[in-house]
Amino acid sequence: MNTNQIPDTNELQGTLKILVSKLDDLSTCNDLIAKHGAALQRSLSELEGLKVPVEGGEKIKAVNERATLFRITSNAMINACRDFLDLAETHSRRWQRALQYEREQRTHLEETIEQLAKQHNSLERAWREAPTLVSNPQKSISVGPLKGEASDEDEDTEYFDAMEDSPAFITVTATENTQHSGASGGHPGDWNQDDHVSICPPNKQRRTHIPDKPNYSLNLWSIMKNCIGKELSKIPMPVNFNEPLSMLQRLTEDLEYHELLDKAARCDSSLEQMCLVAAFSVSSYSTTVHRTAKPFNPLLGETYELDRLEEFGYRSLCEQVSHHPPAAAHHVISKQGWTLWQEITIASKFRGKYLSIMPLGAIHLQFHSSGNHYIWRKVTSTVHNIIVGKLWIDQSGDIEIVNHRTKETCQLKFSPYSYFSRDVPRKVTGVVADNEGHAHYILSGTWDEKMESAKIIQSSRGASGSEGRQKTVYQTLSPKLLWKKYPLPENAENMYHFSGLALTLNEQEDGVGLTDSRLRPDQRLMEDGRWDEANSEKQRLEEKQRAVRRRREAEATDAVPLWFHQRRDSVTGETNFVYKGGYWEAKERQDWSMCPNIF
Repeated sequence: MNTNQIPDTNELQGTLKILVSKLDDLSTCNDLIAKHGAALQRSLSELEGLKVPVEGGEKIKAVNERATLFRITSNAMINACRDFLDLAETHSRRWQRALQYEREQRTHLEETIEQLAKQHNSLERAWREAPTLVSNPQKSISVGPLKGEASDEDEDTEYFDAMEDSPAFITVTATENTQHSGASGGHPGDWNQDDHVSICPPNKQRRTHIPDKPNYSLNLWSIMKNCIGKELSKIPMPVNFNEPLSMLQRLTEDLEYHELLDKAARCDSSLEQMCLVAAFSVSSYSTTVHRTAKPFNPLLGETYELDRLEEFGYRSLCEQVSHHPPAAAHHVISKQGWTLWQEITIASKFRGKYLSIMPLGAIHLQFHSSGNHYIWRKVTSTVHNIIVGKLWIDQSGDIEIVNHRTKETCQLKFSPYSYFSRDVPRKVTGVVADNEGHAHYILSGTWDEKMESAKIIQSSRGASGSEGRQKTVYQTLSPKLLWKKYPLPENAENMYHFSGLALTLNEQEDGVGLTDSRLRPDQRLMEDGRWDEANSEKQRLEEKQRAVRRRREAEATDAVPLWFHQRRDSVTGETNFVYKGGYWEAKERQDWSMCPNIF
């Protein structure tokens, strides 16, 4: 606040000094007028004493009166100027105090609202966690309308309302007796323990930090002046709005928790496997909670590879297959027994205060040994406070995951944030059901922290809910942790809030394709903190891409992706881009002669 006041104070004081100096000049002129006016009057008085014709005497007397009026007027003008200066000085101090008061009030109000929001979230979490903290391990808490009627059930279990009526779950730790009594042989929690299959240890140290984000203020005029006389599509957006990663790299970040799929591939039960697939689908949003900057839009034909075959057993490849509308194709294969592929097109709508981002396209996941083929779609991401305030991101909507071999389903609900809701923020709930619609697992958690699953051992019909529909009460075992978010690296707030994987995505690597995002010069300059040069380079690349597009239009030819081709999906019936092969073989040969020069 003080920093903002200094320019205003200096400007006011400078203006007052100028006014004072001008007043001094006027006073000097007034003194000269008074001096010469007095001399003039004396001369006129002497002329009146001389013997002159009557007509001449009257004229001299009139001139004398006018000189007197002139001196009186000049004195009045000086006095008025002095009064104006005094008044301006008095009111400037008053305005300055009023301005300072308003700024202090606004700052105080912002701090109060922020503190209230933090306390509100803390109270919500405390309320949610309180039952766990105070519960007796020999007795559980029943939740839902059957609180009094369920006394004939095992007291060491917990209850969940059916998702279709109320997704509000409270998790209570059950005793060991309960865990064993509800399972049909063996330990129900064994399948989600940390039983990783060993992979070759990493033979390369990945980087753990990037240069700190420069503290560049965004000058709106520097953007607006570039818009004058240009078409909207040709307005260069500065890198101040970006983070030093491309959309292809952001898409690859979905693999941050790839070990969930490694574990799922080893599951004998397809329902347990579904729980892990659901946790994986939620985990891809965990990196977005603080990531309000937009990634670079990939150039047409741009690619990005992530080769972690030796370290984690998988290889990933993305390619920008369309520019209007922007679409990216992605293919991942793992020697742990799974393949993932997707084609994502981004649709967005600006709604005044917020921006809705809707990824379009299906995500496919197939496990090699069982042939289980899962398909789901992403939810809507919303960026709030686009115009005024601090940017923040929310995820909302429903995800239906379908195993097309067994027809088993998982319904996930991402609850939108509401200031007045008593639910924990960023809440996700779900139900895993078999092909006949019978629920087997309850999923609960948050998309920015963790997901848990609880096996259903019995269900019963409860009392009617608030909308008049009868609720189903699920009796479950103690929940088991499916996924928990990794902590962010040290100093992440100064490194664009990148996760551990995100920090390595733009690291220089030898042997990648000539169209790889790591080789994009404007993105590299931004990561190095050279934003002015990055803006110039970004404008050059965009203009180069437009020139190539104009040339293709003139030749009536279409751009053809190098590594993906369009095929009709036998399950969904949709036509999308799938990997046609050849990239990793070209990398092994180090033959990139087919790659266009896009940079």
